Amino acid sequence: MNAKNTLYIVVPCYKEQEVLPETSRRLKEKMLSLMEAGKISRDSRVMFVNDGSKDETWPIISRLHEQEPEMFSGVNLSRNRGHQNALLAGLLTAVNYADMIISMDADLQDDINAVDAMVDAYHEGYEVVYGVRSKRETDTFFKRFTAEGFYKVMRALGVDIVFNHADYRLMSRRAVEGLAQFTEVNLFLRGIVPQIGYKWTTVTYERAERFAGESKYPLKKMLAFAADGITSFSVKPIRLVFSAGVCVFLVSLIMFIYAIVVKATGHPTNGWASLMASIWMLGGIQLLGLGIVGEYIGKIYNETKRRPRFIIESVLNTAGKADK
Repeated sequence: MNAKNTLYIVVPCYKEQEVLPETSRRLKEKMLSLMEAGKISRDSRVMFVNDGSKDETWPIISRLHEQEPEMFSGVNLSRNRGHQNALLAGLLTAVNYADMIISMDADLQDDINAVDAMVDAYHEGYEVVYGVRSKRETDTFFKRFTAEGFYKVMRALGVDIVFNHADYRLMSRRAVEGLAQFTEVNLFLRGIVPQIGYKWTTVTYERAERFAGESKYPLKKMLAFAADGITSFSVKPIRLVFSAGVCVFLVSLIMFIYAIVVKATGHPTNGWASLMASIWMLGGIQLLGLGIVGEYIGKIYNETKRRPRFIIESVLNTAGKADK
């Protein structure tokens, strides 16, 4: 059996007390089956990351570790830092113990059975394995339309992103060590991971309904997440604003010449409505442009402060450090 086959499954958790008992049960079954098949070592673990939950999430994780320390480990962040930061905290902690790391959400929407194919791909030499949704039948029309539209917009803006992939993926230790070299505060891991390179492949799966609890990504957070993704990896929105400014300037020159001609020929100017419409249009374009530029400036502001992306309060793990 390959000596370098320790698997850690990193699961960010925020207010997941309702689903954690079932999630831990299913993940334990999957880990045991992989161990019995000789695909992963007995040192493998499930690592839950508590993202500052105020409910019973961390006490449940602590009990799981206390009852089965050879199966479950935990990372407790000092406060809520958001899904992407919690996921990164888990990855950068697990890399000290694991040879391969799978990240997945706690809500059981990601098909756990896809883990087998990911591990097989790792043994075939792939360093990054992306979990890709084969279809979106469980989504509402609005969610499906906006999600697929987001990926298409990202690609149109030149962002290297895997279509229909969220954060369900396997990464080798070397790939996670490469990820650690990306130090930006504004995290969008779906865009960062493809920048690492290395040999990669995809595994398709069907996404299920959330087992219990409520989604932690309402529409407002989804829109903010999409905006972060776009502005973190593409400057095309600013270039579009510049192009719009050039177009409006050219139109204004034409209208200026038209006004002079009308005045010189003595024809009356009736266009109060068109004038008002033009003023509102130009004002809207200016405010939109300022908003887009402001979004980029805000990101620059956050990056220059270099504040920590997360602070770990405690780690529960009995495994020894992996051999480098």
